[in-house]
Amino acid sequence: MNQKKSMKWALSLLGTTALLAGCGANSESAVDSSADSGTEKLQVVTTFYPIYDFTKQVTQDDADVSLLLEAGMEVHSFEPSSQMIAEIQDADVFIYNSAEMETWVPDVLASLDTSDMVVICASEAITLLEYEGEAHAHEHESEEEDAESGHTHTVDPHVWLDPVLAQTEVTTIAEGLAEEDADHAEKYLENAETYNGKLNELDEAYRAAFEGAENRTFVTQHAAFAYLAARYDLNQISVTGLNAESEPSAAALATLSDYVKANNISHIYFENNASSQTAETLAEEVGVELAVLSPLEGITEEDQESGSDYISVMLDNLEALKKSIN
Repeated sequence: MNQKKSMKWALSLLGTTALLAGCGANSESAVDSSADSGTEKLQVVTTFYPIYDFTKQVTQDDADVSLLLEAGMEVHSFEPSSQMIAEIQDADVFIYNSAEMETWVPDVLASLDTSDMVVICASEAITLLEYEGEAHAHEHESEEEDAESGHTHTVDPHVWLDPVLAQTEVTTIAEGLAEEDADHAEKYLENAETYNGKLNELDEAYRAAFEGAENRTFVTQHAAFAYLAARYDLNQISVTGLNAESEPSAAALATLSDYVKANNISHIYFENNASSQTAETLAEEVGVELAVLSPLEGITEEDQESGSDYISVMLDNLEALKKSIN
């Protein structure tokens, strides 16, 4: 199977392209891997951490699941290396969140032969929110910079931070894997149901924590939590936009500083995988505390080995949000 795919990869470099259209482009001619099930596990490539964790929860030990983006890599502006593209070509299944998050995926897939590959867009069944941004001048600046670099967000791709929508992604992943690997299809679907039960308990914990809260506003450096805010009737105010690397203007910081002071904001949240300089500057200026709120775009191997995963980090996020939502 790998020799066959390597030959196809060589052909693709000579100009062979596959026809596919964005998020719903699952291969119609997916090959049943049952013939190989006794000798080789399903080879699955995922893009970044939440998709990797959801996939591992579904497959357990019945597939080899790899992760392209390690912790610390900026997902929004990522470009894959030729080695990573070859890894995708050699996969039986390729899973990503959305073309709005992994903006490089449509072009890469269009350059490959996907006839023997199942392509799963985990957010395929989810209607993405239009990104409205904040009423600050820096939003327009960051949009122009993103447009110049080829990375634009007209919708918000951070669906995995809503525990309910995370369940939808898990189900989509399980159904796609079951299509490719008939021998383990029943187990994949059962594992997904079990894990979704845990995600449902996570959702219930969030609902219970914020029920009856009077202050429902939180300020975060990265505008990654709109889906979570919408789910639990919270109000997200962000220092920067959807891209964690964008920088606010002096005027935007002044406006936000006035807002924090006027609304008795006690904490400003930053993410542990990105620079916290902007959040630190604002917190120092207005005299509030800093706290970590993770968008879960990456977890180090060391943290994973010590037990960190999607659910544990989301529970950490819940405890952090309780400092503001009360």
